Amino acid sequence: MGNHPPHHEHIDEQMMKVEVNLDDTPGEWLGYVMELLLEAGANDVFYTPIYMKKNRPGVLLQLLCSRKKLEQMKEILFRETTTLGVRYYPLTVHRLERRFREVQTDWGTVAVKEGIHRGQVVQRAPEFEQCKAIAKANGVPLKKVYEQVWKQLNEKLEEN
Repeated sequence: MGNHPPHHEHIDEQMMKVEVNLDDTPGEWLGYVMELLLEAGANDVFYTPIYMKKNRPGVLLQLLCSRKKLEQMKEILFRETTTLGVRYYPLTVHRLERRFREVQTDWGTVAVKEGIHRGQVVQRAPEFEQCKAIAKANGVPLKKVYEQVWKQLNEKLEEN
């Protein structure tokens, strides 16, 4: 599973939201551009279907990155898409404290990410890739792996 550094709850005011409307970019290119942006350090990249002038269907590409990555993101967008302009603005992100706990299932160990707000766990999410690997390796449905993770978590919580 590897070691996970502690992530304390904090407000990050050094983030940028970058967006561009695309009306003539093939889907394959969009997938490629997303990979490039993520590899270059974008925190998140996503697409939303939109309607543009003259009711033309298009795609809104949005990404989140640190301020220091902005120029690199713009460079990729101008080089790899058909856009003539990019919008960007500062954004504040409230990040929860994160920690990991291990849960034993019949098929192996799964890490569960916990989000903590003011000292209380408010989010829990089993690590999908580990659950998927266990499901494939053991020929069990993915939902069964998740069910067992949640069952084990609830039992641990009842003990405390």
